[in-house]
Amino acid sequence: MDSGNSPANSSLRKTALNALHKRLGAKMVNFGGWDMPVEYPCSGNLMCEHRAVRGGVGVFDVSHMGDIRIHGAKKPGGALAAVQHLTMNDASKLAIGQAQYSAMLYPNGTFVDDVIVHRLGEDDYLLVINAGTREKDISWVRENTKGMDCVVEDLSDDYTQLAIQGPLAAEVLQKLTDAKLETIKNYWFTHGTVCGLPNTLIARTGYTGEDGFEIYVPSDVATSERVWNEVFAAGKEFGILACGLGARNTLRLESKMALYGHEISDEINVWEAGLERYCHLEKGALLGGTRWLS
Repeated sequence: MDSGNSPANSSLRKTALNALHKRLGAKMVNFGGWDMPVEYPCSGNLMCEHRAVRGGVGVFDVSHMGDIRIHGAKKPGGALAAVQHLTMNDASKLAIGQAQYSAMLYPNGTFVDDVIVHRLGEDDYLLVINAGTREKDISWVRENTKGMDCVVEDLSDDYTQLAIQGPLAAEVLQKLTDAKLETIKNYWFTHGTVCGLPNTLIARTGYTGEDGFEIYVPSDVATSERVWNEVFAAGKEFGILACGLGARNTLRLESKMALYGHEISDEINVWEAGLERYCHLEKGALLGGTRWLS
């Protein structure tokens, strides 16, 4: 994480909520080429944000994350074959509406990036990728699916992604949606109306080691700010706090969750990272996988 005070700061990419963060007085930093809030003095300090997520509820703007949709083209199964080729976990075990932690690996077993794979439909998948590796990841996916019977779409700029995290997250979000959140298990998702927005993706996922949800809404500024404000109005009685990347980092460290460029990288392989439990070489389709077996 680089300082956000350099002259090049004006060239940083910005989420739709950037102006709102600055109005709240957030401390902004350069995170992987994005101008992002690291903490909010209005929330107290980083540890106040951390404790809010562990004991109550906090909200993170994670719209800098990337989204790649892979869906079938002509024949059934083309998208699944591509996802199996690209990622180390076994996507064939996913039901529609289920997600899994996975990663894309180079042929030597080191990391292109770690990802969350969502099965949207019969032959339709969404890969959520890291912000600092967005362009690299998208290029990797396109290059390694050439000739495969699938369509690759970069949806990264289509969504504002809010992570509502903490033991009270469901109580806050339930006030804003018609979806029955109690029926969504960890690493499952659904679509419902949120803040009046139909067909919103609602996933019981996160990067804090705490219960919570991630919602995907249209990325225009007006909609993004309206949803943020409605979430905070719904959470006021629960002491909801705005949380920055600083707290997100301490929370994920406390929960032993990997971060690209630290616990995983293009120089650290899946076994050195201790993530081999997610690597299913027996499926036989993984890029480079047969070489590791031999």
